[in-house]
Amino acid sequence: MPFAPAFELMGDGPRFMQDLEPMECEVKPSTPDMLFIDSAGGQTLRNNADIMVRRGRYLGLEPPIAAMALYTLQAHAPAGGRGNRTSMRGGGPMVTLVDPGVGLWQLVWANVPDGKPASPEALPWMSPTRLSTNGEQVFPVDADPAETFFSQPRRLRLIAENGRITGVAQKPFGANYAGWEHPLTPHYRVKAGSELLPRHPRPGSFGYRNWLGVTARQKTTDDTARRAKVIDLWGQRTQAFAEVIVAGWAMDNMKPRDFTFSRAPLINLPDELVERMEAMVVAAESIALALRGAIQPLFAEGEAREAFREAFFIQTQAPFESRLTSLKSSPWEEVAREWLADLRAAALELFEAEALPGLAERDVKEQAEIVRARRNLTAAFQGYGKEGREAFKALGLPVPEQKKRKAA
Repeated sequence: MPFAPAFELMGDGPRFMQDLEPMECEVKPSTPDMLFIDSAGGQTLRNNADIMVRRGRYLGLEPPIAAMALYTLQAHAPAGGRGNRTSMRGGGPMVTLVDPGVGLWQLVWANVPDGKPASPEALPWMSPTRLSTNGEQVFPVDADPAETFFSQPRRLRLIAENGRITGVAQKPFGANYAGWEHPLTPHYRVKAGSELLPRHPRPGSFGYRNWLGVTARQKTTDDTARRAKVIDLWGQRTQAFAEVIVAGWAMDNMKPRDFTFSRAPLINLPDELVERMEAMVVAAESIALALRGAIQPLFAEGEAREAFREAFFIQTQAPFESRLTSLKSSPWEEVAREWLADLRAAALELFEAEALPGLAERDVKEQAEIVRARRNLTAAFQGYGKEGREAFKALGLPVPEQKKRKAA
């Protein structure tokens, strides 16, 4: 088996995902904790702030676990101090996998893009490390396409004792990747003609408002949104049903905020229906803003209001999927009005569940603010107010004429 020597975790020869040259005697090793993105960092330890995730979780790892952790760190590496490079896709990239739903082997092959078999020499740890001491970059023309699956931005060497991995040595300035499009990650451009960037998960649930450009094709004329290559390839190979597994760390620079693991349908729609799906998402976003404004008398600005908005999208997930199915068989105006009714029901239910209990005990001024907030919220579902007009325009519904103010 020609690849077997390239996948040795320890030993005197090349080591899987590690520097070719030994460095164990040159630097102070860290504990195996450093292989895990959610472990406490150096500054956290110095400030004695490792409250939620304590230091010293992993004093030793079995080799198979260490190998998986090592691979994951190299593939997802966040910013990690001066010279410690991020992954090919930046810190905490979004990963999307096609899942045909018929077993592990079929799942693996569904996510192998078309291409030619590579040799062991294509793997970066089989050769001296590409250094980036002076900012040197590694572009796709500099390496084999197989390196997208086996990129090695961090310079690491595992240390073993009594058959367990007990330490990790690290040096800075490993491979500094630039200009790569990873086949498992969706990409976007900030504006037409700008650099293609990998998508990263956001904190919170991965629901329908996140599907465009990830599991569903987003219609663009300027190439500002691309699904992962494996997602598009699946549609070219077969029309069989498949789901998309979406996963990844939502990062705040070096700090992990949340881990996304979700399943969504792989959606291939004609352009006209893609536009209508996008219109439904835009309408929901507008109503979510109206709801967020309506709860202002109940919550101060901050995480509580964002959590309320998140609850709205979770509650409208099932209705969205139902309306998406009916897009193919029902008139668009009918679907649009039904979707607006779904949004209204969810928004009012959430608002009233928070506003009505204890309303009689509030002072008169607060009661008046809550009543006014509800009136403004219901007006949005008739096309009034900034958010209401935006929702109606997105859905192609007639926007009511604004009443003219009487002259003073």
